[in-house]
Amino acid sequence: MTGTTEDDGGPGGEVRRPGIAVLARDRRVWLILAVVAGLLVCCCSAVVGTLVALSAGLLSV
Repeated sequence: MTGTTEDDGGPGGEVRRPGIAVLARDRRVWLILAVVAGLLVCCCSAVVGTLVALSAGLLSV
């Protein structure tokens, strides 16, 4: 008798990954998504601003 069975998380136990609902409750996931969204908005607005400035003739290339 080793004292380990499949029910107590021993080597024979199945490891379950967290589901989407568990991840959605994690604040770190929302923080990462907010940072990525902020960077995306900043980059896109910079590109759009540059294109508007070029089309208006404010910048010369």
